[in-house]
Amino acid sequence: MKLQQLRYIAEVVNHNLNVSATAENLYTSQPGISKQVRMLEDELGIQIFGRSGKHLTHVTPAGKQVISIANNILGKVESIKKVAEEYTKPDQGELNIATTDTQARYALPNIIRGFIDRYPKVNLHMHQGTPSQISELAARGDADFAIATEGMHLYSDLIMLPCYHWNRSIVVTRDHPLATRSNISIEDLGRFPLVTYVFGFDRESEIEKSFNSAGLEPRVVFSATSADVLKTYVRLGLGVGVIASMAIDPILDRDLVAIDASHLFAHSTTKIGFRKGNFLRTYMYEFIEHFAPHLTKEVVEKAVALRDPQLIENMFADIELPVR
Repeated sequence: MKLQQLRYIAEVVNHNLNVSATAENLYTSQPGISKQVRMLEDELGIQIFGRSGKHLTHVTPAGKQVISIANNILGKVESIKKVAEEYTKPDQGELNIATTDTQARYALPNIIRGFIDRYPKVNLHMHQGTPSQISELAARGDADFAIATEGMHLYSDLIMLPCYHWNRSIVVTRDHPLATRSNISIEDLGRFPLVTYVFGFDRESEIEKSFNSAGLEPRVVFSATSADVLKTYVRLGLGVGVIASMAIDPILDRDLVAIDASHLFAHSTTKIGFRKGNFLRTYMYEFIEHFAPHLTKEVVEKAVALRDPQLIENMFADIELPVR
């Protein structure tokens, strides 16, 4: 069994069983990957992938377990490299962050600027996506940190730490019937089509919970991952926006009316997460603390030692998080 073989089977899965795309990504040949996968299967005496002719069709039950262990092994190998770099190149490296458009656009700019000033030799890469895309990037090891709010059930394989709370605002044009209302009810909001985040009507979202508790169903006519895109469609009159309050710019959005909706929807909590077993470089700890000052290295290490999500949540139960 070779490390290269484990990398091949993991990457084949990451590329949706497309061996050609895997070979292109790894700068090798398709026959070479297929041969190594077959050799590994012969050595283990099992099939990792199901096939139809020359095409891979699915991952077998045994294959799922093998690939899970392979990913852990590959993660450990990366951690060994990071340990070495911590001593040989303490101020150099890479930091990959996966997050939503709203976090990237409104919560992170000052954090990123301060980090780059502190570590100019660290290459920082930002990956934006939906909660499912973010969780996949982090689970595969393509992102060091996942910063997200919604869809926490997608991050069960990560250690997720709470950073801050944020609230929502109702956003409408100045001529909208709700523009002059100061105390809007969920029933008032339910009379209009909604424009909100693509994950805003997820079964676990605060928007869905509030409507369900009132016996109503939100009518979402447009969704997107970008708050700026949502505001564009509010301006077009497509519907009432339900957007993170931090995404409202008093100058750039002065043509819109933003109404606090914290009485309608419970606050959401943004969390930062990373894979279990990952070795965190010094600059990674500093990034976490810069983003969420209560998450010192000591606190993070204590949470890592707990491992269990419920125990980690209990650890922060009495901490008053900031609201943005």
